[in-house]
Amino acid sequence: MAGHNMAASGDAGVELPEICKSAGNMAGDMQMSMDHKMDQAHMDLMAGMNETNRAMMNSMMVEDIDVAFVCSMIPHHQGAINMAKAELAHGDNQWAKDMAQKVIDAQEKEIAEMISWLEGEGANE
Repeated sequence: MAGHNMAASGDAGVELPEICKSAGNMAGDMQMSMDHKMDQAHMDLMAGMNETNRAMMNSMMVEDIDVAFVCSMIPHHQGAINMAKAELAHGDNQWAKDMAQKVIDAQEKEIAEMISWLEGEGANE
């Protein structure tokens, strides 16, 4: 993306462009976010990840690290699918809606691959 600093910031990943920070970092404080009046589109977007966070965190506790990684990625991917569905339901921009559909297609395929691995090789870990 031209003009946006997407330089890596250590193990935390990429630094978001300034436009992504314009909400005053409300998402960093879930209680503050819940107290702030949001429209249905934003509530659906937040719920997309929130409902999968507990499963993701619990899955990380599986003893075998490979299995823990794969198990925690399934709800992580499902959260992305849920967020993409919120975009499809509420979004206006065709590029963003197309990206949301790409996310759904890719993440559903990867979830199926991860479940297959868990039922096969992962079960033997």
